[in-house]
Amino acid sequence: MILFSKKNKSEIRNPKSAIEMIRHPISHIVLLFLFFLPAAGQRIAVLTPEKNDASGRFAEKLAASLAAKFRVLDAALGEAAFAAVAPETPFNLTTEEARSLGAAIGGDGFLLVRAAIQPRNSFEKKEYFEAYAVVCAVSTRTGRLVFWKLASFNADRRDAAEKLLLEAVPALAGELAEKLPAVFKRETVENKPVLDEIPDPDSPAAKNFRTPLPYRRISPPYTATANLYRVAATVDIEVDFDETGRVTRTEIVRWAGFGLDEAVEETVRRMNWRPAVRDGRPLPVRVLLRYNFKKLE
Repeated sequence: MILFSKKNKSEIRNPKSAIEMIRHPISHIVLLFLFFLPAAGQRIAVLTPEKNDASGRFAEKLAASLAAKFRVLDAALGEAAFAAVAPETPFNLTTEEARSLGAAIGGDGFLLVRAAIQPRNSFEKKEYFEAYAVVCAVSTRTGRLVFWKLASFNADRRDAAEKLLLEAVPALAGELAEKLPAVFKRETVENKPVLDEIPDPDSPAAKNFRTPLPYRRISPPYTATANLYRVAATVDIEVDFDETGRVTRTEIVRWAGFGLDEAVEETVRRMNWRPAVRDGRPLPVRVLLRYNFKKLE
C-alpha cells in the first residue's frame, strides 16, 4: 500500500437554457419522437484499444445489439477520438484520464472491449480453445468504471469457441441496457463532501500533521481471475476518514477490473485506522492509497 497526496501525483491532478414550443401540429410529432428516443437519448461509444479480429467482430456485434437502446457513436469517429487522446493503459485508467477521453469522444459513456481466442489445457482436458471478451463501461461524467464483465467460453475448436462468445452478445447488451441508464442518471445528482487532503510533505501545512495509519496493514488479494489472465495493474482508491478514523466513503479513482477494485475497497474497509491528527487534535481527512498488482511467477 502506498499513501500519498493527490497534489504530488501527475496521474491524478486536481483538475439557463429555455425551450420555446412552436405552435404547429408537426412540432408535437417531433417532440413525441424525441421523447421516445432510446434510453432517453443516451449516447455511448464502443472502442477496441487492442486491434485484433476477435475484438473487432465482438465490438461490431455488441454495437449493433446496443443500437436498439442507445445512440451508438459511429465506430470510425469513436476510434479517431480515442487515437487523439491515446491513453497508455486504456484498461487501467485513472478517472481523470477517463474523463478526458470521454470529453474527446462525447456522449454519456464509452465501452472498452478486448476479445481474444487462445489455446488452453488442463488436467481434465488436454487441449481446448477459450474465447473471451472483457467489457469495461465507463462514465464520461465521472470517469468511473461503472460496469465490468468477463465473458468466456470453451470449445474443442477455435471457431466453435468464438461462435459461443458471439452468441452471448445480445444477453450482454441487455444487461448493459438495464444498468447503464440508471447509473448515468444517478451520477448527475451526486454530491461529494469537501474534506482536507494530505498536505505536501514540504509545505507548512505538513508541520505537526499525522496521516491516518492502519493499526495492522492488510494486503488486498490478487484475485484468481486476474491471475488467470496475467493482469498487471494499479488500483488507486480515495478514502474519507472522520475524526475517529472511521472510513466514511471510498471511491476507486484508478480502476482495473478483474475483481481487483472490489478487493482493494473491501480491504481498506476491513482495516482499523488511527485518525489524522493536526496539532494534537484529530480531524476528518481524505487520502489517496495506491495498490500495485502483478502476476507472481
